[in-house]
Parts: sequence; C-alpha cells; structure tokens
Amino acid sequence: MRTEYPIRQLVERALDIKQLTPEIENEINWELTEKGYISDIDYEALELLMSEMDAGRIKLVPSI
Repeated sequence: MRTEYPIRQLVERALDIKQLTPEIENEINWELTEKGYISDIDYEALELLMSEMDAGRIKLVPSI
C-alpha cells in the first residue's frame, strides 16, 4: 500500500466495516515499522480509531 497516508486509509477501511481485523492491524503495524515515524494525519487517524474502539463502535476481531 503506497500512498501518502497509508495508515489513514487503513483506519478508514476499519471504520467502514466497523471492525479492526487482524489483517488491518498487521498492515498498520507494518507501516509503522517500515516508516519508523508517523505523520500527523496518520496519528490523528489512529487516535480516532482508538476512540471509536473505546466507545464500542469498532469491534476488534481476534486472530484465529
């Protein structure tokens, strides 16, 4: 996934399906590891994802 804000796009995908799947979580972790830093826009997207999860609007899907 090569875009300017890949984490934001992954978060948008999780928000659309109302789930944080293991695949999305792994892709977010890979992007963080690969870049070694996080843009302000990606950081804000992660904050939104955590907020939505805390509020119970996004479900964490466990690995099988």
